[in-house]
Amino acid sequence: MVPAVSAQSLTPAKPVVRAMQAVKPTDIKKHIWYLADDKLRGRQPGTPGYQLAVDYVVGQLKELGMQPAGDNGTYTQTVRLRRATTLPGATLSIDGRSLTYGPDFTLNPNPGAPDNTVGAPLAFAGYGISAPELGYDDYAGLDVQGKVVVVVRGAPGSFPSTVASASQDLLVVMQTALQHGAVGVLVGSTNPKAPTPSPTVKRQTYNVLDAQGQVANSRTSLKGMQVVGNLSTPAFQRLLVASQLDTTQVLPALRSGKPASNALAGTLQAKYQSGYQDFESYNVVAKLPGTDAQLRDQYVVHSAHLDHLGVGVPVRGDSIYNGAHDNASGVASVLEIAKIYSKLKGQDRPKRSVLFVLQTGEELGLLGSAYFASHPTVPKENIVADINTDMPTIIAPLLSVVALGAQHSSLMTPVERATKYMGISLEQDPEPEQNRFIRSDQYSFVMQGIPALHIKYGNKTADGRNNLSEQVQVWRAATYHKPQDDTTGTFDFEAGRKYAQLNFLIGYQVAQNPQRPTWNPGDFFGTRFGRK
Repeated sequence: MVPAVSAQSLTPAKPVVRAMQAVKPTDIKKHIWYLADDKLRGRQPGTPGYQLAVDYVVGQLKELGMQPAGDNGTYTQTVRLRRATTLPGATLSIDGRSLTYGPDFTLNPNPGAPDNTVGAPLAFAGYGISAPELGYDDYAGLDVQGKVVVVVRGAPGSFPSTVASASQDLLVVMQTALQHGAVGVLVGSTNPKAPTPSPTVKRQTYNVLDAQGQVANSRTSLKGMQVVGNLSTPAFQRLLVASQLDTTQVLPALRSGKPASNALAGTLQAKYQSGYQDFESYNVVAKLPGTDAQLRDQYVVHSAHLDHLGVGVPVRGDSIYNGAHDNASGVASVLEIAKIYSKLKGQDRPKRSVLFVLQTGEELGLLGSAYFASHPTVPKENIVADINTDMPTIIAPLLSVVALGAQHSSLMTPVERATKYMGISLEQDPEPEQNRFIRSDQYSFVMQGIPALHIKYGNKTADGRNNLSEQVQVWRAATYHKPQDDTTGTFDFEAGRKYAQLNFLIGYQVAQNPQRPTWNPGDFFGTRFGRK
């Protein structure tokens, strides 16, 4: 029996409710304890520890009866990673005036071209945003053809938080510049207190190569971008002053939503070389085939990133960055979601097929998800939604959640039904300044036009103070991206159980609904990335 739903309510069939009870807090703990064990050495892509994590996850999915959905009938998709480094000796000058590498500027390596020489005029393009549908366009009336654009990071105060986050993402800034004919992007610093890099600093980025060895995905460079880098606050201010622009007027104008774009005096000359180190990692991909003849070739994705930071700088005597919360807990959640699906029989099994995707390279710039979303192991047009789980922060009872990204598509409806059924409050993001919507793997799917969401904790607390975000900030300061994110920390495994059940219910509704999810009419992300 398929769950009966109305616009307001969700009533799962009894077998579905029983299947949800298969999620046990002790099993979530078991998964986290294995993945965050010291022997995995922080699950850094390309290391034996990461391979142990891959083997564990594949073994769990096999036991649950999930079918291989990776490359060539396997459970894995190969992700070829390239570590690119800007080599010493990079030079940059404007009208013959040389800037000093480190104190004045840094350049991103070019992952597809080891030797680069650039000569181009300059233009100031404000935030580098072109969103005429929101009444704002830094490129309106600005000729940047063949030029290097100089931008500052930010967005007008009138932009919704998720739109503001996406608009200042460097990848989107580069794409927008390229669409307008620019050949480079330099980001000017507006923080005079920012630390000055050493002249010996090496700029290092990670990128994905395709099977032919060409750059397939990068968040720090694009084909056609001859130069991408940063200017220090003094160098940026000198550049504007030379063109009779005043930062004390320009920056407030931008914040108020008034573009301040202008051609800049002078010509840029840059020369730099990039060095490469290539290695392989893997996404894990498994599937549960759907039961409906018309819908089984469509897919709902449940995703989480499997990697973490490996072994690094010691903090309080520990150098293994175990990533227990980030993101062993999210992987544990996806494995338990797969367990729920495995318990469904007959007519209760999902109509659409379900993919379980555990991605590599999230900590390197959402690279594994970017590669899967753009080069999936199933037809891309048949992926209807992504339900992502990244560091659910199971340190307190789960009383309320934020559905990051759901407000942009019809995915909000299954979220509202599932939270109501489970007695969980649905809230607005208590920390919009964290820019989480574009900082985790669901955004890779969004950029391929696929509606996606990411469930995070809300603010509600059992004592009625409703200040969970404040508690999380204290916890995060002590543990996030530190060796202290290990199995000695704070955990609420019952909250982990509810996360898994909630995300299952959201995905299950999508899998059962004959109508595939759609972007809201006129939505920013649907307009930018939605399938035409």
